[in-house]
Amino acid sequence: MNILVVNAGSSSLKYQLIDTDTNVVSAKGICERIGMEGSLIEHKQIVKGLKTKEASPMKDHADAMKIVVKYLTDSEYGCISDMNEIQAIGHRVVHGGSFFSGSILMTEEVLEKLELCREFAPLHTVAHLMGIKGCLEAMPGKPQVLVFDTAFHQTMAPEAYIYALPYEYYEKYGIRRYGMHGTSHRYVSAEMIKLLGKPAEETKIVTCHIGNGSSISAVKGGKVMDTSMGFTPLAGVEMGTRCGDIDPAIVPYIMDKKGLTGAQINDIMNKKSGFLGITGVSSDSRDLEDAIADGPSNPNYEKSLLAVNILKHQIKKYIGSYAAIMNGLDAVVFTAGIGENNINLREMVCSDMEFLGIEIDAEANKLAFRTSEITKISKDSSKVAVYVIPTNEELVIAKDTAAIVATL
Repeated sequence: MNILVVNAGSSSLKYQLIDTDTNVVSAKGICERIGMEGSLIEHKQIVKGLKTKEASPMKDHADAMKIVVKYLTDSEYGCISDMNEIQAIGHRVVHGGSFFSGSILMTEEVLEKLELCREFAPLHTVAHLMGIKGCLEAMPGKPQVLVFDTAFHQTMAPEAYIYALPYEYYEKYGIRRYGMHGTSHRYVSAEMIKLLGKPAEETKIVTCHIGNGSSISAVKGGKVMDTSMGFTPLAGVEMGTRCGDIDPAIVPYIMDKKGLTGAQINDIMNKKSGFLGITGVSSDSRDLEDAIADGPSNPNYEKSLLAVNILKHQIKKYIGSYAAIMNGLDAVVFTAGIGENNINLREMVCSDMEFLGIEIDAEANKLAFRTSEITKISKDSSKVAVYVIPTNEELVIAKDTAAIVATL
């Protein structure tokens, strides 16, 4: 079944056309600067190995989708003859709030409930709604399925997702831990279960999705016991521009000292903290690694090293605490942009963890760089397996979409 997977941002739209019978991606691309001057599309036809980048006016996501359709059916860069060859569209949706615990066929009622999720992840949800409505306009009548990042974490027990606030806040406003990156954690934990070669219900895995946005999950028996992100994607470990976990009393303290509004302090925690906040220079871990490689002669060396050490320290803490709540540990998985490509961070995290049964293989770790292959980076003597598993959230979305559409 051919499924078009869509990941809509506020001014961008990523897409992949996936055959779920073969898991083959036939085309993918991104529309950028939607609704802005200089909008463009970058499209790749995978089978023929062709790619193109072209400026094209897009006033909204509907325009972007029409351009995507044009390229997918193009005689040179396309891979299908017409849109009838696409059976459905699968959308990545960041937050399902308390309304959605699994992937679901899009209907008017579902769309109304998704509108209510704006308050949980306003920027993301607005973008998703624009993408969905754009697809409705560009491809009317085509089944659409929503796949939620929060869904995989719905197996957490109340003690893991309830905050120690007045209980009425949970009942009235849905304030609880939701977790994010669920499709990624779901994919890599399932792959790791296969590698462990024992019944899924006996496995204990920590999955580390480390990128510009990061989250860590404890997956026992194939189900999430706990995860680092919380009510919003701000919680957990240090990220590119997000602070992660902090003492909540810091918020009113800074607001008082600086005379800030709630919106302003929220902006600081989400957009001006993390790597960017510590270094004052960059939110990109590659820039930090370059500064560290230069040594003390680089003016950004000390703060870059501090930022990386903070993240290392936090990941170690999560691995240890999650091993405790699962009463053991079989494997640790690194995935996403930083997790898959930052050799030094992986080694720093896994070093001095022998007490937990983790022994890193430095040479194998170096080989796991910019590869699409699953790579073991622990020694054969290591009691805990450590792997780099490239994530494939789009395939998860495509598979869920195909499964739901097949029942129609």
